Amino acid sequence: MSELTLQEIAGYIDHTLLAQNASREQIVQICSEAKQYNFKSVCVNPLWVSTVAHELEDSTVLTCSVIGFPLGATTTAAKVFETKQAVADGANEIDMVIDVAAALRGDRDALVNDIFAVAQAAHEGGAILKVIIETCLLDETAKVLACESAKAAGADFVKTSTGFSSGGATVEDVDLMRRTVGPDLGVKASGGVRSAETARAMIAAGATRLGSSSGVAILEGGQSGSGY
Repeated sequence: MSELTLQEIAGYIDHTLLAQNASREQIVQICSEAKQYNFKSVCVNPLWVSTVAHELEDSTVLTCSVIGFPLGATTTAAKVFETKQAVADGANEIDMVIDVAAALRGDRDALVNDIFAVAQAAHEGGAILKVIIETCLLDETAKVLACESAKAAGADFVKTSTGFSSGGATVEDVDLMRRTVGPDLGVKASGGVRSAETARAMIAAGATRLGSSSGVAILEGGQSGSGY
């Protein structure tokens, strides 16, 4: 198999800005970059969804919002409300954080119920759901449980990380997640994806989407940003 070109890698990238002090000017700038480089989506906090949707309305770039972010420790009802609002504001994709504590204690029912409710809210609005399992906080058993629960609940993707905890994506975790969910669900690698070499390694391991604040640097051959 030939090596992915930079242009091909661009189509995997969710161009991301989730800093709490992000300005409107910065949000508009990443939308402009996403259109210039043909990234897959722009991923922002719910506050900025309507702005991003407006900026991207004349393009093929999707609008993505995070939900229950970054801890996942809000109620299911709150996550559902956030999701419905984000979709109403123009989000095409929703990236939710699981109840990490439920995964750690092995509570499959709690995980499935939480994810299912958000998936239903997203799908009713025509959006897809990516489920952030925060791999750096889970052992292998909990990672598998979280992925299996996301699949059972009707999610469209599983995702490694928020980029706001103690670690990000690893090739090993992406491989485990891909083997767990099989070929039909997407796998998103986020956190630490700052170079084309890392991007290619994640894709080779099974990632079908990359979350990064370093998309421009990746395509221009450099390294910068937090690599969300």
